[in-house]
Amino acid sequence: MYLDSATFRSVVAGTPLVSMDLVVRNRRDEILLGMRSNRPARGYWFVPGGRIMKGEHLDEAFRRLTGEELGVPCDRDRARFLGLFEHHYEDSVFGAEPSTHYVVLAHELELDTLPMELPDDQHSRYRWWSWQEALEAKDVHPYTRAYIESLAANRERKDR
Repeated sequence: MYLDSATFRSVVAGTPLVSMDLVVRNRRDEILLGMRSNRPARGYWFVPGGRIMKGEHLDEAFRRLTGEELGVPCDRDRARFLGLFEHHYEDSVFGAEPSTHYVVLAHELELDTLPMELPDDQHSRYRWWSWQEALEAKDVHPYTRAYIESLAANRERKDR
């Protein structure tokens, strides 16, 4: 359910938003990032994702978000739950105020084929990044780097 602008602004000002982020990897173990065109995090490379709507089951939200953000609706059982993350931004989709607080359910998803043109509602362009390159780039958002660090830590634990 989408809210009118005034109601949504009130929600953003008064409550955390619940969302899902998609850490998409390909066979070469690269991660798909998009250049954010909207607040918050505008001007940074960020993973695809979005809000969970009121009344929407998690499986439905995952399928909707993968369709909207990647052009490929996927079932959540194809993904691995990466963890629960918390994001705080000083701005919001409305501008400098109100601030935004997200509680994020991050999922890792391997996809080998994506549409030639990905949706551009949230990101102006996309590219595949190596883990190391993404961790070192100043224009990759710190929250995105946290996902990559979490993936690396999970792999280290597995390798022990």
